[in-house]
Amino acid sequence: MNQILQQLINGLSIGSVYALMAVGYSLVYSIMNFSNFAHGGVIMLGAYFGFFFVTLYGMPFWVAFLGAGVCSMLVAVLVERVAYKPLRARNAPFLYFMISAMGASMFMENFVIATIGPTFRTYPQIFPSQPFNLGGIYVGRLDMVMFLISCTSLMALVYFIEFTKLGKAIQATAFNPRASALMGINTDFVIIVVFALGGFLAGIAGVLFGMKYTVYPQIGSITIKSFIAAVFGGLGSLTGAVIGSFILGILETLVSGYMMSQYRDLISFSLLILILVFKPMGLMGKSSEEKA
Repeated sequence: MNQILQQLINGLSIGSVYALMAVGYSLVYSIMNFSNFAHGGVIMLGAYFGFFFVTLYGMPFWVAFLGAGVCSMLVAVLVERVAYKPLRARNAPFLYFMISAMGASMFMENFVIATIGPTFRTYPQIFPSQPFNLGGIYVGRLDMVMFLISCTSLMALVYFIEFTKLGKAIQATAFNPRASALMGINTDFVIIVVFALGGFLAGIAGVLFGMKYTVYPQIGSITIKSFIAAVFGGLGSLTGAVIGSFILGILETLVSGYMMSQYRDLISFSLLILILVFKPMGLMGKSSEEKA
C-alpha cells in the first residue's frame, strides 16, 4: 500500500509541472484555435534563464525563479508579435500558424545550441536532499516545492480568469472573438495577455523541470507530454488540462514503478491516439469547427 501511495505522490509532483505547461496550450487554443508548438521553446528558455540567474548572477532562488518567469513571458509575447500577429492580420489559415509555431520552436532551440552550446547543465542543489518521512512514505523536498508552487500558480490563474475584468474579457474572446470586438473588447490586447500568462507559467515550469532533471536545448520536447495532457483533458479547457496532467503524471509513474520505464512514453502516446480516435474533444473539451 505504501508503495502505491509513494507512486501517487511522485505522479502528482510531475503532473503538477505538466499542468503548468498544459494550461499554456489551452489558453492559446481557447483564443486562437490552434496548438502553439512554440510553447516548448519558451519552456526550454525558462529553464536556462533560471539556471543562469542562479549560477552566473548568484541570485537567490525565488528571485531567479520569478525572473525566469518574467523573461519567458516576454519571449512568449515576442513570439506572438513576430510569428503570429502578421498571420492574424492577413486572416491566414490555421495551418500557417502551426508551421510558424514549429519554425519559432526550432529557431529557439538552435539559437541556444549556437550561442550557449548543447552541453547538459545541472542546477545546484537548492533544497536539502533529505526527504520527509510521512509514515513510511518519503516525499522529496523538491517534489513538495514543485507541487505547492504549481498548485498556487494554477489557483492564481483560475482566480484571474474567473474573478477579474480582464479574465472575463479573455473568456468572452474565447467564446466569440468577433462579438467581443464589437462589444468594445480589445482582442489584440487580450491575445497579448494570454501569451504572457502562458509564457510566465511555461518559464516557471521550465525552472522546476530543470531542477528536477537537467537543462539542455531539447528539454522543450517534454512539452509533448503536456500537449497529450491538454488533449486528454480537452483543448481549450483549463480544468481539463489540469486534470489530464495529473492523470498523465500518475499513469507515467505507475508504469515506471510497476512495469518498465521504457514503456512510459509508449503508454503516453498510445493514450493520445486512443483519445483522438474515440473522444477527440477530450474529457472536458469544447466543440470547434477547426482543430489543429
